[in-house]
Amino acid sequence: MTYDLQLAHVGKVYDNGTPAVIDFNLEVSKGEFVAFLGPSGCGKTTTLRMIAGFESITSGDIFIRGNRINNMPPERRPTTMIFQNYALFPHMTVRGNVRFGLDMKKTPAAERDDKVEGILDKLGLTEIGDFKPDRLSGGQKQRIALARALVVEPDILLLDEPLGSLDANLRKSIQNELKLLQRRLGITFVFVTHAQSEALALSDRIVVMNAGRIEQVSEPYELYTRPQTLFVARFIGRNALIAGKVKSVDEKGYRLETAFGEISGVCGGAMPERVTNASIAVPAEAIDVLPISTSRDYVVATYGGNPIKGTVESIEQVGHIAQLVIVIGAAAEPIVVEAHADKYAGRFHAQDEVLLAWKKDVATLISH
Repeated sequence: MTYDLQLAHVGKVYDNGTPAVIDFNLEVSKGEFVAFLGPSGCGKTTTLRMIAGFESITSGDIFIRGNRINNMPPERRPTTMIFQNYALFPHMTVRGNVRFGLDMKKTPAAERDDKVEGILDKLGLTEIGDFKPDRLSGGQKQRIALARALVVEPDILLLDEPLGSLDANLRKSIQNELKLLQRRLGITFVFVTHAQSEALALSDRIVVMNAGRIEQVSEPYELYTRPQTLFVARFIGRNALIAGKVKSVDEKGYRLETAFGEISGVCGGAMPERVTNASIAVPAEAIDVLPISTSRDYVVATYGGNPIKGTVESIEQVGHIAQLVIVIGAAAEPIVVEAHADKYAGRFHAQDEVLLAWKKDVATLISH
C-alpha cells in the first residue's frame, strides 16, 4: 500500500549532539487529518519541518506517495506549510498573497487567475480580495494563509499551530471551518498543536510526542479513554492514577494489589508479559463520589468492585462543571473528580469522608 506520507525511523540530532526526534515511525493515508501533540520541546514542530524540507534529517527516510524526499528542496516537495504567524506579505493584496505560490511555479496566467478566484470564492474571501493584510482580522488572515497554501494543490498540507494567535471564540469557529474544509477537499492534513482540545476535536489520529519520541498513536476517543503510557495518562484529559502490583492479567482483565486494596478492571490494550508494577488510569468524569455510608453491597452490584475511601479537600465550580479534589492517602496523589455541577450540588463539603467508585471497564492498566 502506498501512503500519502510515511516516516520510517526518522531521527534528528542537532550539531551539538542533542537529539530532537528519535526513531519516528508513522504512516498516513490519503485524506487523513493527523495531529502531532505534545509539550513544548517534544519535537513535534521539528518533525513537521523535516517533512516540509526546512530541517534536514539525520537518519531514516521520508516518503510522499512512495517517493523518497529526504534530499528534495522544500519548493519541489508536494507540500505547503502554514505558520503560526501566517507569514503574509504586507505589501501585497489578498489576491497577490494567494497568487504568490502559483507565480513561483510559473503557472500560466489564465489558469493561475482561475485558481485564485476559485479558492477565494470557496473560502469566502472574494469581497476582500483587493485589501492588504493590515486591514484584516485574525480570522481573515488565517483563511488567506489557507487559501495561499491550498491554491497550489499540495498532496499534503502542513500546519504549525495556525490557530495559536486567535482568541478562544474565533479559534473554535476556525476549527470547525478547518475540519469541514479538509473533509470537502480530501487533502491530507498534518497539524502541530500543544492544545489537546484542538487535537481531539479535529484529528482522525493523534501522535502524542514526549522528549523526541512517540508515546502513542491513536484515534481521539481511544487516546482519551485508553492511554498506553503514564505520560499520556497524565498529559491527556485528567486521569486518576493508582499504582500497585499486578496479581494477574489476561484477556479477561486484571487484578492489581494497591495500598487501597485489590482493584480489578479490563485491559485497555496489549500488555507485555510478566508485568509486575503497573498503574490504573481512570478518567476524572468516570469516577463517582459516594457518601461514606454507602453499603458495600450497593457498590459491588453497581460498580463491580471495591470503593476507595477518601476525604474531600476542596470543591470548585467552573461554569457548569464541578471539580472535587479527593485526598486518598499521604503517599498518593489527590484524585480529581469532574461532573456536571447539578450532580454534586450541596451533597458534599470540604473535609467530608467519601467513597470513590467506577465501573471496571473505564479503568486502563498501564505497565511501568
